[in-house]
Amino acid sequence: MAPSTATKLGHGIAKVLGIKLQYRNPTGQDGVSRGESIFSVSTADTYVEDEPHALDWIRDVLPTGPGLLRYAYNLFPFTHWITRYNGQWLFGDLVAGITVGAVVVPQGMAYAALAQLPPQFGLYSSFMGVLIYWLFATSKDITIGPVAVMSTVTGNVISEVAKSNPSIPGHVVASALAIIAGSIILFIGLIRCGWIVDFISLTAISAFMTGSALNIAVGQVPTMMGITGFSTRDSTYLVVINTLKHLGRTKLDAAMGLTALALLYLIRSACNLGARRLPNRRKMFFFLSTLRTVFVILLYTMISWLVNRHHRNRPLFKILGTVPRGFQNAAVPLVNKKIISSFANELPATVIVLLIEHIAIAKSFGRVNNYTIDPSQEMVAIGVTNLLGPFLGAYPATGSFSRTAIKSKAGVRTPFAGVITAIVVLLAVYALPAVFFYIPSATLSGVIIHAVGDLITPPNTVYQFWRISPLEVIIFFLGVIVTVFSSIENGIYVTVSISAAVLLFRVVKAKGRFLGKVKIHSVVGDHVLKEDGKRGTLARRNSLDGNDPDKSARNLFLPIDHQDGSNPQIEVESPYPGIFIYRFSEGFNYPNANHYLDYMVASIFKETRRTNSSSYGKLGDRPWNDPGPRRGRNPDDHLDRPTLKAIILDFSSVNNVDITSVQHLIDVRNQLDRYASPDKVEWHLACINNRWTKRALGSAGFGYPAPSNTSSSIVFNRWKPVFSVAELGGSASAAAAAEYRENEKQIQRQRTRDIEEGRRSRSRSVTGDAIGNGNIHDDSIANASSTSDDYGKELGASRAYSKSQDATRVAVVHGLNRPLFHIDLTSALQSAIANVERRGDTEAKGVGTEEV
Repeated sequence: MAPSTATKLGHGIAKVLGIKLQYRNPTGQDGVSRGESIFSVSTADTYVEDEPHALDWIRDVLPTGPGLLRYAYNLFPFTHWITRYNGQWLFGDLVAGITVGAVVVPQGMAYAALAQLPPQFGLYSSFMGVLIYWLFATSKDITIGPVAVMSTVTGNVISEVAKSNPSIPGHVVASALAIIAGSIILFIGLIRCGWIVDFISLTAISAFMTGSALNIAVGQVPTMMGITGFSTRDSTYLVVINTLKHLGRTKLDAAMGLTALALLYLIRSACNLGARRLPNRRKMFFFLSTLRTVFVILLYTMISWLVNRHHRNRPLFKILGTVPRGFQNAAVPLVNKKIISSFANELPATVIVLLIEHIAIAKSFGRVNNYTIDPSQEMVAIGVTNLLGPFLGAYPATGSFSRTAIKSKAGVRTPFAGVITAIVVLLAVYALPAVFFYIPSATLSGVIIHAVGDLITPPNTVYQFWRISPLEVIIFFLGVIVTVFSSIENGIYVTVSISAAVLLFRVVKAKGRFLGKVKIHSVVGDHVLKEDGKRGTLARRNSLDGNDPDKSARNLFLPIDHQDGSNPQIEVESPYPGIFIYRFSEGFNYPNANHYLDYMVASIFKETRRTNSSSYGKLGDRPWNDPGPRRGRNPDDHLDRPTLKAIILDFSSVNNVDITSVQHLIDVRNQLDRYASPDKVEWHLACINNRWTKRALGSAGFGYPAPSNTSSSIVFNRWKPVFSVAELGGSASAAAAAEYRENEKQIQRQRTRDIEEGRRSRSRSVTGDAIGNGNIHDDSIANASSTSDDYGKELGASRAYSKSQDATRVAVVHGLNRPLFHIDLTSALQSAIANVERRGDTEAKGVGTEEV
């Protein structure tokens, strides 16, 4: 086919620029095309693998029309289920929504105090969070609103801004913080980069939650005890010291706070005990336990009213005070450069807190309740909530662990339960402000301490962490210690940074393994399990082999050093003298390529000898890093070692490669070719999972046999191609052949039954003499036989069985244009051994590898 004008133009430009378009062609011949007989075998169909092109990648990345429609449709997940909403779902949502609403009202006012804001701002945040989230939610359980940790971070930001800009009101700073943080998170969600939260490890999240819970709980103790005279926003250890120092200043508030905290734990314990003792009333005890916060708040509000109704201006203990009715702070938020610059350094911590708590909770409850969340869409929900909330006076809000757990256990059916919760909060904003006046501040502090206590990682969980990864437990305690002795923000940065550093270290220092061959047998009890499912015996060693060892055994490749935990008593055989199998353990990219290949080369040098021992004719010809033996000593040629023949690389754990890693591989290939000179080292690559990885390696000259250079041309000496083939599907497959034979047998059995039925029918209608004369073929038998014959002809003429079933058609699995890319290690080793033996260059038994 003649090249197009565009192709000619491109080739001309490449020639002018000095670009070698065929530099990957080791033979200098035209490319292999489908059907060339030079690579084919008599029973196999050929296959040539096409390379992926940059345009293919662009087509995969660029959005299509249907893709854009799907994107817009997925931005509003409620449209997926709202048209099928029913009465049963509504009942479950009503129960869960009212239950959560009863909890979020007192919690919201309590958390507003942590944010250094009046209590009504907690109600505003609670209302906007649950009202907006359900439109964008992919989780039915999550409840967005004010939470303890985010409220504390917001309070820290307001305190810092107040020092530098005291003229800016706290609620203005909180609203601006919510809008900026929400915009950042919304942008991340819209570009569908929700996967970035996966870089934050569970260890970092657990340390952050535990340290924050300790920080919040300790900071609430002085308010619960009525102690004043120092800042409760200092580092946790300072708050503990100052609380103990000023313990003598304890006031009557302690009676309202300590007893409320004790009552909360008492009710929860009693309900848990009742649920265990009376399982059939578990639901009742759950709702009693859930409403314990409401009960305690109402009880102590009544007590406070009885005590302080004649002391409104000078109450005996600190109370909440006036809560404005309605949305008194609804306005367009003030966001300008001055405000943003005042809290810009706190934005990373704010964004991280908003994300990790929400996404972690959503994923956890999604797994528990058998649904999958979309992290990117959850970011959209958080972003929109924090963008719109400040217009009614809300401050930054995210998912709440305690309220989410309550909502889930209450039997929520859809995210629409958030609307029910919003109605409850709205009623509280307009109908209950007069009641809120007498709520004791000490009781609210007790509620906060009780709520954050569940965020502390229990010792049993820490022990499980230790069993899984001791190093990460150290990171966990470092995060908690930094949070306690510094701040929540610094604790977040430390845990995330250390976790990322550990991940990078593991990638950079990833260690490859040299593999050897082991023949293994599958055993059930004391019997060998054969391919046909039947059981052999393990009584004698030679009984494993039988006449055909492949029937009950298979080859497996294990690390020679047994560092994978395999039984060290099992002897792992070297693949072949001079042939090495090397497995990459954690990808193969620029951070770890040098470490991988340095170890591989050093190990190969230890286990082999130079092919041409006299390659250095004079002492001065030797390189400085290989000066040879001391004067007067004979060189040690290590004649007991094999020469290097081939290297097999296992790419099963590699998904992508880059320019740096491939260049390292090219350099090592050249280095080992000089070491094995005048021979060439064959490189066999197995288990490549990515077409782009094949393209990159093929571009570097891998995947083809190593040519020998002569004065006139490049030739392949004694190369023996070995390809993996598999049966074609459809009518040419072995399964179809087996089904055809089974159907033939079924036809024969049906024909026999029809004949016998005909005989029995005939015996009832003819005399014994007629039977004795052999007249048994009546019309029914003939019809049955005819029917069976017709079915057989139809079967033979069918599309599935139209071809002969004797010869099963097969085809090569990998492209013939890359003969040294193999489907597995077995085929790679077979190819390497076949070509080594073809060259007639066998050596003594190979040896393993040692640690470098």
